[in-house]
Amino acid sequence: MFFGITHLLMPVTDLERAAGFWRDVVGFAESRRGDGYLDIDSGSVAIRLIQVPAVESKLSIRLSVSNVEEAYQSLLAGGGDSRYEAMRTPELEEMACVSDPDGHAIVLWRALTEDEWGFVPELPKQGEWYPDAEQLLQRLLLHVPALFRMLARRKTTRVIEQLAKEAQSPVTRELVIKGYITSSAKVTRYRLVEPLRAEGINPDDYREDFDYE
Repeated sequence: MFFGITHLLMPVTDLERAAGFWRDVVGFAESRRGDGYLDIDSGSVAIRLIQVPAVESKLSIRLSVSNVEEAYQSLLAGGGDSRYEAMRTPELEEMACVSDPDGHAIVLWRALTEDEWGFVPELPKQGEWYPDAEQLLQRLLLHVPALFRMLARRKTTRVIEQLAKEAQSPVTRELVIKGYITSSAKVTRYRLVEPLRAEGINPDDYREDFDYE
């Protein structure tokens, strides 16, 4: 029955001024004009600017950006007014806020990468781990790009704990090394050589694990 949200209605007192801001400053494309309105293509939902005598209800829009500070300064230079400067939030986001010429709030935001969190997430472990084994895995995971580290943390921890279950043993450094290697796709295991060497581990001692299918 419902096909999704197509438009966000934004009242403005000067249609051409608002169009210039959203088109020329923000960088969205004008997609349609009609009597007293203009549609801006945001890439997901259209923003329909509607000419009104006075803005009685103001909106708040969140815009995903790659660089919050750069986008913030760009909107200020294009006629926006600052509400608050770039800051980091407890939700692990970076945010800033600008008002457009009609007073609508534009929240600029991006998710922080894991390298920017300021803390190391706990391993999703369930079994018993020796402290030096857990510390080793955390250091090895730092070599995984932040974008993929959460997935790698879950998968590697699961494989290591399966090895420990089969060995009927707590998780040891040796099991961490084996699980770290075998949890990676065979075609990409060559990338693990340098991280292992950085930990004083000789990859040649684990050739069987590197060749494991």
